[in-house]
Amino acid sequence: MSAHRVEADLCVVGLGPTGWALTHRAVRAGMRVVAVDPRPERPWGPTFSCWVDELPGWLPRSAIAQRIEAPTVWAKSEHRIERPYCVLSKHGLREALPLEDATVIAGRATAVDAHAVELNDGTSLTAAAVFDTRGLPAPGARRTASAHGIFVDAEIAAPMVADGEGLLLDWRDENGAGPDEPPSFLYSVPLGDGTVIFEETSLGLRGGMPQRELRRRTLNRLAAHGIRLRGDEHTEAAHYPLDQPPPHLRGHGDAPTPFGSRGGMMHPCTGYSVADSIALVDTAIDALRTGGDPVPALWPWQARLVYWMRMRGVYGMGRLTTEQSISMFDAFFTASPRQQRALLSAHDDFAALASVLFMTVARTWPFHWRFDLVGFTNRNRWVGYEYRPATEPDHLSR
Repeated sequence: MSAHRVEADLCVVGLGPTGWALTHRAVRAGMRVVAVDPRPERPWGPTFSCWVDELPGWLPRSAIAQRIEAPTVWAKSEHRIERPYCVLSKHGLREALPLEDATVIAGRATAVDAHAVELNDGTSLTAAAVFDTRGLPAPGARRTASAHGIFVDAEIAAPMVADGEGLLLDWRDENGAGPDEPPSFLYSVPLGDGTVIFEETSLGLRGGMPQRELRRRTLNRLAAHGIRLRGDEHTEAAHYPLDQPPPHLRGHGDAPTPFGSRGGMMHPCTGYSVADSIALVDTAIDALRTGGDPVPALWPWQARLVYWMRMRGVYGMGRLTTEQSISMFDAFFTASPRQQRALLSAHDDFAALASVLFMTVARTWPFHWRFDLVGFTNRNRWVGYEYRPATEPDHLSR
């Protein structure tokens, strides 16, 4: 593209699911929108999942690839969560959010501020507002979510996860990790395309857990259920920070408005961000249309207090042993549905969140483990932990 200038009401930088939804809804609201991404038609890589009730009413059912009526959590015992959960269809989500009335530019942003974007080919974009939805950089030593997923044919996976079922958190002692190793759990759901993802996951560790270690643990879990792989299964890797804070009120100056995971919508305790971001796009657009600042609308004091409390939770998770993690989650999943929602998904239900955090600590047993959970002891338990070298073959693949 030759260098030129494009003007709009809104410029969206980054076309992941969050930027895509923001662009679509802004166009529907009558705004002139230009969206920028280096490869706008590139298929989205990660698996996106959420609670069904998190999705806005305007999103059609075609955006859902797989619905799970009552996912399972294994801690000390089995818990059935009577709250529908779903895996989003990446193709269906794009089809449900057409961008034909937006100006979509394939290019890389080299400079982004509150009202202007410069691209690497010299193109200048100016807009009344610029939203940065490009996601997050590598976490370094930050509190991190790490996962390694293996996509297994549904027929092979059936002994462990059948159609319509799902393992939200599986803490059973099947991953081969010892009591003195950092904890991880299994996440496994059918994807609606004939495959099931088995994904060993670590949350809250500083710097995260290496992919080789997560893969080893995933294979051990599959072996415990008699599942052997062909050896050509596709895989998925995740490694991103959990501690991205909300933007300051009126504190971003000439900077663009960060939105999605870049704008604090990454859930510190779960690593989910897509559903919350999609649900909030209309809030941001309504603020723009009325001439207001979207940041206060997106982040009232109640939502900021919720974020602060959730950060206390992720700090706690990042210093627990496997046994302590199991005890904590067993306590949490005895809470009321509202209390569970307050931690897992509600954007601003601070009262219920405060009560469930207090209750979870109070019911974690033995008593002295609570000191680790609140940070009185072992605050840096896993910092600098040396994982075993990648010398073991994938002995479960044939």
